[in-house]
Amino acid sequence: MRLLERRPHENRERADMPEIINMGSIELKFLQSKESTGGSLDMFEMTVLPNTRLPVPHYHENWDETVYGLAGMTTWRIDGQDVTLQPGQTVFIPRGIVHGFSNNTQEPARCLCTLSPGVLGPAYFREMATLVAVQPPDLSKMKETMLRYGLIPVAPA
Repeated sequence: MRLLERRPHENRERADMPEIINMGSIELKFLQSKESTGGSLDMFEMTVLPNTRLPVPHYHENWDETVYGLAGMTTWRIDGQDVTLQPGQTVFIPRGIVHGFSNNTQEPARCLCTLSPGVLGPAYFREMATLVAVQPPDLSKMKETMLRYGLIPVAPA
């Protein structure tokens, strides 16, 4: 196991504490980012509250996504197929494949998400958190933000 260390000139507090980004019914705890791994990966723990559905199916051309179930149960719609993810199970979403997720249960669910290579980072999620904090969210601004960061929204089937 290789521990990643920050250089002395980098913010010590950020190195010791994961960044937490709250997007309403979804919370991310960034564990590694493209900045800390030299672009190798982004890794975050995601908590999804009960009865939550990611509003926009999407795909990305520049990275793959691997999701490992930690607690609870989420349902991932990957390339038109529903896949249930429970603790100890993994799903792999290759770049270019349309996907989304939901938590259709009455319990929170947690999973570990790894994006490789690391090209997204936490900045996208910070921007989206700001947009979803305003109700109702501005869907055109959400779409513009997604496209700017390389996520291509797809109309639900």
